[in-house]
Amino acid sequence: MALSFKLHFAGAALAATVTGVLFLLIPRLLGEGVDQAFTLIQDGTHTRDEIEALLLKTAILVIIVATLRGTFGFVQMFLGETLAERVGTRLRMRFFQKLQELSFGFHDEVHSGQLMSRGLSDVEGVRAFVQNGIIQVYRVLVMVIAAAVLMVMLDWQLALISLSFVPFITLRSTRMQLHLRKFWKEIQDALGDLSTTMQENLAGVKVVRAFSAQRYEEQKFDRGAREVLELRLAASKIEANGASFMSVTFLTAWAIVMWFGGNKAINGDLTIGELTQFIAYLSLLSFPVRMIPMIVNSIARAAGAGGRIYEILDLESAVYEIPNSPDIKVTGSVVRFEDVGFDYGKVHALRHINFEAGPDHTIGIVGAPGSGKSSIANLLPRFYDPTYGRITIDGQDLKEVNLLSMRRAVGIVQQDPFLFDGTIRDNILYGDIDADDARVIEAATAAQVHAFIDQLPDGYLSEIGERGAGLSGGQRQRVAIARTILPNPPVLIFDDSTSSVDAGTDARIRAELAKISKERTTIIIAHRLSSLMHAQEILVLDASRIVERGTHAELLSLGGRYSELWELQQKQGSEIDE
Repeated sequence: MALSFKLHFAGAALAATVTGVLFLLIPRLLGEGVDQAFTLIQDGTHTRDEIEALLLKTAILVIIVATLRGTFGFVQMFLGETLAERVGTRLRMRFFQKLQELSFGFHDEVHSGQLMSRGLSDVEGVRAFVQNGIIQVYRVLVMVIAAAVLMVMLDWQLALISLSFVPFITLRSTRMQLHLRKFWKEIQDALGDLSTTMQENLAGVKVVRAFSAQRYEEQKFDRGAREVLELRLAASKIEANGASFMSVTFLTAWAIVMWFGGNKAINGDLTIGELTQFIAYLSLLSFPVRMIPMIVNSIARAAGAGGRIYEILDLESAVYEIPNSPDIKVTGSVVRFEDVGFDYGKVHALRHINFEAGPDHTIGIVGAPGSGKSSIANLLPRFYDPTYGRITIDGQDLKEVNLLSMRRAVGIVQQDPFLFDGTIRDNILYGDIDADDARVIEAATAAQVHAFIDQLPDGYLSEIGERGAGLSGGQRQRVAIARTILPNPPVLIFDDSTSSVDAGTDARIRAELAKISKERTTIIIAHRLSSLMHAQEILVLDASRIVERGTHAELLSLGGRYSELWELQQKQGSEIDE
């Protein structure tokens, strides 16, 4: 890919060079044609037909050169566009891959709207710079340098006057670029905030409507939109001032050349054809001069956008993989937490957690909200790394094995499962895209969702909408359970994954899972204590620590925190029955 980029750039640069040279050859042909025509006229011995033939020859040469210039201009534009698209695609893919590598801690802190803005709008800014910036800068430089050389060869005094505006434009362009870079960085940040506002509004549209907060949301979006507008207007003002300054400077230089060069032509120090060349060169230079504001704006935007992109690309993930680490080898499915502690920012989520779970062994975890239950579920598949202690599977430290192979060995169903827009079958197959329909049905049956799917008009091919909007909470959870158990992982984690289903369905799911968990290690986090009665060991968390452990019967006999929770839930159940 890198070689392809170099070849595209080399081809575009060569085409730009040829285009610039051919562009500057036209004034020379015109100037020489004018001088030759005046010579023939002054000589007085040549006929009108001979003079017209000379002019026709000049015109044909100009057309040939213009055609060649157009051909090479097409090549330059095509290669430049192709290069820009390849760079944009490559950068966009690198950015997306980086987002897949960064830890959950990063995603917890950075708004997805900002990431979307960087991955789409900022990448587009860099792509536009490659297309309209790099190649155009090269083309402008070629034209200015070549024109300067040709003008000096004609008359060095007039050339100095003609090019006297270049240092002023260069200085002004540099200052403009520095100002615009700051503005474009602020504009992209503001657009990221605006994307976040829109995304949150769309994701929480039901909450917005429920609280009749449409007006509040509109005002919030309007504030962000106005901030973007004000920044863009400020940037446009800088661009407009720069463009006006360049035009005035250029036209002033042109007027001086007309006056000074005209006097030279009158005095015989310069031919009419040479003056024509000078005027034509200045006319051609108006193109790169007018391109400078656009190029400067493109550079400024790309500098701001590129900086925002590489802020992400240069990050190191808090959860990283040791190079050439071996795949995990799961033989006994023995999970061990050895004095594990975990801090979520400045919050102590877990403290000195110790437990062991083996095959055909179910660990239940209960506790109040914020006690650390979900932190255990997130540490086992290495969504985060523990602050201290270590976690092993069959004696292998999770930090020392291949991350992908380890996560394939650990299946997790979260309390609020995410389903993708598509069919039910596609969502279940996400766990193992190579599975056949029989395995899909088997997993759905175990998750107690097959009967529901079978009643749908399109069955497993039914579309569920964005985030599974076409399903109820319990149905989404059961589809997620089917997706997790499909690849048959040796370690299963259920993070309150049946909280949205009724007690009868929960019992049937547990019974089915008990059948397929004979040789697996299962960790169940549940709010409904009746779901954990079959567990070989139940851990009770409070204030980030394990305060009680034992079977259901043992914990009831202790008369402690678990017993209190059980009696409370039994009482609530009785009240509901009444």
